[in-house]
Amino acid sequence: MEFLNAYTYGFCEKRGFTKKTAWKQSLKLMAESTGCNAVILPVCAWQEHTYSTAMDSDHPDVMDEADVRAVCEFARGLGLKLILKAMVNCRDGYWRAYIRFFDAPVPTEPGWEAWFDAWTAHVCRVARMAEQNRADMLCVGCEMVGTDHREADWRRLIGEVRQLYRGPISYNCDKYQEDRVAWWDAVDVISSSGYYPIGDLARQFERIRAASEAAGKPFMFMECGCPSRGGSEHRPNDWRYGRGTDPEAQRAWYAAFTELVAASPFVRGVGWWDWPATRLNPEFAGADDNGYCTWGKPANQVLAGFSRRCGADR
Repeated sequence: MEFLNAYTYGFCEKRGFTKKTAWKQSLKLMAESTGCNAVILPVCAWQEHTYSTAMDSDHPDVMDEADVRAVCEFARGLGLKLILKAMVNCRDGYWRAYIRFFDAPVPTEPGWEAWFDAWTAHVCRVARMAEQNRADMLCVGCEMVGTDHREADWRRLIGEVRQLYRGPISYNCDKYQEDRVAWWDAVDVISSSGYYPIGDLARQFERIRAASEAAGKPFMFMECGCPSRGGSEHRPNDWRYGRGTDPEAQRAWYAAFTELVAASPFVRGVGWWDWPATRLNPEFAGADDNGYCTWGKPANQVLAGFSRRCGADR
């Protein structure tokens, strides 16, 4: 597997965002300033809450086929690889990891069958986009911890996806779940969200290496990153945690994480979180931004150096 040094781009962009002009300059700046060789494009659906079985993927809040096609064409022109990623968000603000239903069906209560029907329809929609736009990989879900135990449902979904998309398939499990998914043999690439505390990185990398080798599959961090808030390097998964703005906390985490990736041949890809498409601030404003994007912050230079090193070593 070619090493994929990717940045997630355009999370939660709305339908028609590519009719504006800012998105092209934003993607160009990402490629030029970080040296990444790939882009992850998340195509989201929405459901009302974690126990809803209705899912809306044809809504003004969701990018459409024209947006995906425009980004893919422009990214190809920049020499970038493409990963399409199916995601779902809950409108009540709860994290998708808490989507859960009774395992034994209960009359009148929402259930797994209806939810997986809706989720499969959305993922198949993204799979068709991936095939039409010659994506280099398709990710069929993200951090859906409450669903991971539904092995038969996931195998059925992946089987349907393979009828539509001929490229490699991955699933993005959440942190600490890499050795808990029982159906890794159904995908081509294991991936997870690598938001691990700076002081525990080495131990977690070793655990993930063992899980990857046991499954006999390449491994990728489909998501990884750290906000620039004081203390965020110790809890990088929580964008609300920490104090004010601290670019040094982000820089320190990126330095430690990229050093371990460079020293870990089993890691075949990274997906940095996240670069906005239409809301990118001027570079000088990075010092006042405490979010995940590295633009205008010292972590961007760390990432650029890592990209040069990966280009030479991998």
